[in-house]
Amino acid sequence: METTGRSYSRHMEEEYQKFIRRMNPPRVVIDNESCKNATIIQVDSANKHGILLEVVQVLTDLNFIVTKAYISSDGGWFMDVFNVTDPEGNKITDEEILDYIRKVLGSETSFTTVGLTSSTDRTVIELIGTDRPGLLSEVCAVLTHLKCNVLNAEVWTHNTRAAFIVQVPDDESGLAVTDPDRLSTIKQMLCNVLKGSNKAREAKTVVSQCAIHTERRLHQMMLEDRDYERISNSEDLADTQRPDVNVVNWYDKDCSVVTIRCKDRPKLLFDTICTLTDLEYVVFHGHVDAEGPNAYQEYCIRHIDGSPVKSEAERQRVIRCIEAAIERRVSEGLKLELCTTDRIGLLSDVTRIFRENSLQVTRAEVATRGGKAVNTFYVRDASGYPVDFKIIDSIRKEIGQTILKVKVNPQDSNRSPQESPTRFLFGGLFKSKSFCNFSLIRSYS
Repeated sequence: METTGRSYSRHMEEEYQKFIRRMNPPRVVIDNESCKNATIIQVDSANKHGILLEVVQVLTDLNFIVTKAYISSDGGWFMDVFNVTDPEGNKITDEEILDYIRKVLGSETSFTTVGLTSSTDRTVIELIGTDRPGLLSEVCAVLTHLKCNVLNAEVWTHNTRAAFIVQVPDDESGLAVTDPDRLSTIKQMLCNVLKGSNKAREAKTVVSQCAIHTERRLHQMMLEDRDYERISNSEDLADTQRPDVNVVNWYDKDCSVVTIRCKDRPKLLFDTICTLTDLEYVVFHGHVDAEGPNAYQEYCIRHIDGSPVKSEAERQRVIRCIEAAIERRVSEGLKLELCTTDRIGLLSDVTRIFRENSLQVTRAEVATRGGKAVNTFYVRDASGYPVDFKIIDSIRKEIGQTILKVKVNPQDSNRSPQESPTRFLFGGLFKSKSFCNFSLIRSYS
């Protein structure tokens, strides 16, 4: 009876929150006059868990760069202010885009429906397992063998683990694969590839027609896989070269304060907010400054049960999870861009050529737009040495000089063997003023 009472109470509270949101729909104000270098987007709305992530997700899906942000939540209401630019650093002036922002962020329905992958014409495959050279090539070869054409895919690697989300239709019908026996075969064969000879850690394969937000799901997959746990003998970063993440309790305010300092990059804000949300923390105040090459983020958080961080073990877990979220999207290796007419087996052929030339893919973004394959790969030499450009020239001749383009990271030319680009990513951190008076904050003893 007591359980039934709690369920009824929770249901009534949820219905009341829905009623409040309907009576007070979000208000969106876009200002292109007040700031010289950025467009200011202000969103006011009734509060609910995860709404900050929903707003940030919309901005991220539009490829906006957030240079500053102010987050404030007071009970049942929240206000977020973002200074944003396009990827080239310009204000957002396109009226169609501005109208779209007003429409999406001003809707009383969930913002997270934006950016979801439709599954009516494709099957969504989620894979996670131990990373190794040639893994992407093997996965693509299996899918080609099973007559599944890769339309879109994203691959992240971190701390010896690799996560894939792949969208495939059937080659012949062009629709999602729905036959249970065939789906079972796809799942089993891919799981065998992921397992390889490694029995120490589990490999997982999920095949579904569910709509997902790819990047959000990749974070969830790797968090569930505990990629934030450092493995002995793995390529650890020195403390001074990792993101500078700290968590302290502000006892006077009954909350915890998270501070993050690291080199800025696109989608950094999404990655950190996504992780805090998935760890079931509520950000009720925050400040973000990323106008220079470095980023500073500061958040006042409480667990969804209203409590601050309760123990040293919990504090260390939050720090490691945020570090991992930042590092997952670090683009290790040489950037290769492929743009050509799409065809069945294209991705399998390209990744096979990489494997045959001892190149390991550390991250990949695969997309098909209007019959064109638009793919980005980050590759490094499987032995850990800098990529030999003679090999790259040979690969370009084989694939096509105009089809495969190379984007050079200036750091690569000076890097010694076995040194990961991640080792240099978080140097030169800057100090920033905090909105909190840290004389009121005590760390754990």
